[in-house]
Amino acid sequence: TTALRTAAMSALAARHLARPDSRTMALIGNGAQSEFQALAFHHLLGITSLRLYDTDPRASRKLVANLAGSGIEIVMCESAAQACEGADVVTTVTADTSHAAIITASMLAPGVHLNAVGGDSPGKTELALEVVERSSVFVEFEPQTRVEGEIQQVRADFPVTEFWQVLSGSAPARIDAQQWTLFDSVGFALEDFSALRFMCEQAARLDLLTSIDLIPTLSDPKDLYSLLMPPRPEVRNSRQAATDSGTRQDRPMVVQ
Repeated sequence: TTALRTAAMSALAARHLARPDSRTMALIGNGAQSEFQALAFHHLLGITSLRLYDTDPRASRKLVANLAGSGIEIVMCESAAQACEGADVVTTVTADTSHAAIITASMLAPGVHLNAVGGDSPGKTELALEVVERSSVFVEFEPQTRVEGEIQQVRADFPVTEFWQVLSGSAPARIDAQQWTLFDSVGFALEDFSALRFMCEQAARLDLLTSIDLIPTLSDPKDLYSLLMPPRPEVRNSRQAATDSGTRQDRPMVVQ
């Protein structure tokens, strides 16, 4: 679900921020999220060509194999800079947990849209500071992105636009074919809730829902451990139990 909603959000942002004639995307970082990004941009934005780069060539080969038959033209590249050549959209989905400058200003052509997905925690970035400062930056929820996103690198008053403002018409999206636009994606709870609500609605429509108990029903709420035990044998009647144990029937009885 997280992979689907992340890719869907990236494509939604790109619909408003990328140039309408965008057809080529550099996809840097070809791990678990990459197929979802590739297919979302292909089907929802019209991307027909991918330029791939990952520090692990096996990840790129995996992506190529999984996209076989998708109709997307794929070019394997030897560096991030090579992948960015001729790209209208640059998507970064890398896993490095340090401040990194995977994309520098010299790699980017005028008018490119940047979809920065990999940064999702304090201390983790993918874009050089100059790239962020020269871009028109759009975020999901500013207080969170200031801590976790690419804009953790810039001053606290660096101007950004929350993407909902673009959707509502209260703020402009791309205004110039030459500008760099940056969707600084970190993901936040409202997206997860919306994805789950959509899945639930569709499952109900298709009659795929099954109710399950998330909280166990216990005869003794304090005896949670009993859920791990095999079913107990039926308690024998007190007369037989007393006889087997060799005790008097009027004494306390212990049943194993």
